Amino acid sequence: MAFDFKKEYKEFYMPKNKPVIVNVPEANYIAVRGEGNPNEEDGAYQQAIGVLYAIAYTLRMSYKTNYKIEGFFEYVVPPLEGFWWQDDIDGVNYADKDSFHWISVIRLPDFVNEKDFEWAVETATKKKKIDCSSAEFLTIDEGLCVQIMHLGSFDDEPATVALMDEYLKQNGYANDMNSQRLHHEIYLSDARKVAPEKWKTVIRHPIRKI
Repeated sequence: MAFDFKKEYKEFYMPKNKPVIVNVPEANYIAVRGEGNPNEEDGAYQQAIGVLYAIAYTLRMSYKTNYKIEGFFEYVVPPLEGFWWQDDIDGVNYADKDSFHWISVIRLPDFVNEKDFEWAVETATKKKKIDCSSAEFLTIDEGLCVQIMHLGSFDDEPATVALMDEYLKQNGYANDMNSQRLHHEIYLSDARKVAPEKWKTVIRHPIRKI
């Protein structure tokens, strides 16, 4: 059985639809940075996702090539994730998608190092015939956070975020979003195949104890 991050780390990928406090450990990611409306057809965000998956699957299938990654074991490619922010806005303004800045990411297994990553970028660029040079090897240490499973369209997230904020207020915590600690989403549904009302998205916010 291939290692599946969602099943092995359920506390980080499969929360209930009520807020919970988690302490998220440091992890490495394939990352592409950009800005603009994520729904723009063939826009920067859509292209970034193409780059992420090209590299992710190159690493996943590396055992079938001459390049051997030390400590490799078979695994399921983790879900797409995103860190989002807007300049001079506290929280997220879902009505103004053109002003989004984002870091789109896919988690890497711990055995993948920067040398392996660079090999995958070069290999994916050649084999997939897309420029993967925008990708970076990014280490993120999220630390103390609140998270919840959001069901439905992204535009309906404010109501779910309000539940999170109320939970923090009642339990002696405060949001700690800043330029380093960002609004985080983990996408557990394929938006191309699943109706918006059934989308599952983990929403995670950095917090601090009051």
